[in-house]
Amino acid sequence: MRFIDSQERCFHNKKAMIRFFNTLSGRLEVFEPLRPGEVRLYTCGPTVYDYAHIGNFRAYIFEDLLKRFLLYSGYRVFHVMNITDVDDKTIRNSQAQGLTLAEYTQKYINAFFEDIKVLNILPADVYPRATEHIPEMVNLIKILLAKGFAYEKDGSIYYSIARFPSYGQLAKIKPEELKPGARLEADEYEKERAHDFVLWKKRKEGEPFWETELGPGRPGWHIECSAMSMKYLGETFDLHCGGVDNIFPHHENEIAQSEAATGKPFVRYWLHCHHLIVEGEKMSKSKGNFYTLRDLLNRGVDPLALRFLLLSTHYRKTLNFTFEALEQATASLQRLRDFQIEIETRTFPEGYNEEVNQIISLARKEFKEGLSDDLNISLALSAVFSLIRKVNLLLQQGQIKNNDILALKEWLKEIDQVLGVLPPPPKALPEEIMAKIRLRERARQEKNYALADRLRQELLEQGILLEDTREGTRWKIISPKKTFPQ
Repeated sequence: MRFIDSQERCFHNKKAMIRFFNTLSGRLEVFEPLRPGEVRLYTCGPTVYDYAHIGNFRAYIFEDLLKRFLLYSGYRVFHVMNITDVDDKTIRNSQAQGLTLAEYTQKYINAFFEDIKVLNILPADVYPRATEHIPEMVNLIKILLAKGFAYEKDGSIYYSIARFPSYGQLAKIKPEELKPGARLEADEYEKERAHDFVLWKKRKEGEPFWETELGPGRPGWHIECSAMSMKYLGETFDLHCGGVDNIFPHHENEIAQSEAATGKPFVRYWLHCHHLIVEGEKMSKSKGNFYTLRDLLNRGVDPLALRFLLLSTHYRKTLNFTFEALEQATASLQRLRDFQIEIETRTFPEGYNEEVNQIISLARKEFKEGLSDDLNISLALSAVFSLIRKVNLLLQQGQIKNNDILALKEWLKEIDQVLGVLPPPPKALPEEIMAKIRLRERARQEKNYALADRLRQELLEQGILLEDTREGTRWKIISPKKTFPQ
């Protein structure tokens, strides 16, 4: 285990006041981690029964933005993301395919890591798997039994919500809505009523099980995250994130288990992102509007444009995924990439322009202030595109010098450490491409416009756009325009 050291990647990292909306308190709070300069973060990871869908990635990208911003702000971040590789769904699906649980889940674990790499999501420090932490779960259940918060019934062990007076505090459930004594063994259940929930499920014929001091069986879903988060982050830690669908029952049950066992506050700040819908409707396979990342990649979608779309709506607002919105995100990202190409590939005269320094300082201030206000990504992106608009005007006027370009490159690198949407800076083009550009320039000089136009079109089809200016021909790499199926 190690902390990710942000010092070498953080620019101007004097810690500003950061505020987050804490689901537990229901209000914006100033963020103050337990240990100065360090943040301990737990995020609910995948249940590996299928490929992750874009609703899952909306949550993972929100969490990645949060983590990247904390690093940018000068914190060291220790990040744990669990992998649920045993629950009702993984067991059901593995049995249907005649595979062992491990064989079945490994396919989707591998796919998950492939997907987050494609979407440029920073890896966690630890990815604990539920099946590898059964002893920790058994020990936690034993403590709950000893303290009277849990009881055995018909070979299974349940948590008694009546014994925990503050049950419902996260989900804002009223006491009269609680149904103590009504037991439920399902890992997931309806959200309207609270029940005593299962901690340890007795062995069932044909299901995987573990021989333990509690008897043969397997853990319930909720105990998994309590045991694994406290193992790696301590009995009290800073941040716990997930989607709003996790608030109840999962996160509510995590609090009840953990605080009953330790007598200490479990998590100081709870952050939850809202749902993703598709074309105004809940995503559903039966409606034909259910998309995994792989579905969209097969349609030719740029994964970084998808990342840009998923992070560009504030995490506490519903995100309506449409292909029109994806086209708009692609166009916005292309503006950012065009700017990157402009400052990376052109040559500029010596000197500097103080106005550029002022533009960068203002953009940096507004970018950080926006994200410090509960990750207000709209304000942050507004600062980015405002700078691009102002600098492009100065470029057209010939007011940009080489030292300005160095500062702009540094700024672009800085903000992309948070956004994570830019490819590596463009390098020199391959010689065969440069030869074609020179041939096209010679054709223009010789007034062979038919050849010049044909070469220009060939280069465009290869992703190279030529622009003829008074200073000569300039080139830039572009992403082909995509039209997404409706």
